[in-house]
Amino acid sequence: MDCLFCSIVAGDIGSRQVYADEHAVAFLDINPWHVGHTLVVPRRHVDDLMGEPEALTEIAPAIAATSRLLVDRLGADGLNLLSSSGAVAGQEVFHLHVHLVPRYAHRPGLRELMVREDGIDLDRVYRQITGE
Repeated sequence: MDCLFCSIVAGDIGSRQVYADEHAVAFLDINPWHVGHTLVVPRRHVDDLMGEPEALTEIAPAIAATSRLLVDRLGADGLNLLSSSGAVAGQEVFHLHVHLVPRYAHRPGLRELMVREDGIDLDRVYRQITGE
């Protein structure tokens, strides 16, 4: 199997990991929409939510913990949670993943959700989240 997210989970490809537990790993998206945009993925390979809906239950604690971490450490005013299932829905990597997108008062609303913010320094954001 040639899965980008499985390779990240295995440590074969580096990532800016901000959270991990026995069922999931969370890492910064390399092409973020907003400061702190993070992906939460199950450790085991699951193609998408439709194939194994119980996988979402398995990673729910990681989603909750990572959401709190992002809001607390980045001072976000809100957060969007999004998961796409299938190519027609916009899924690009076929390993279940949940986008956690911190939101800020200066760019509110759903219309601004997927408008990429330019110039995000991922290393600075990583240090702010992890304290490293």
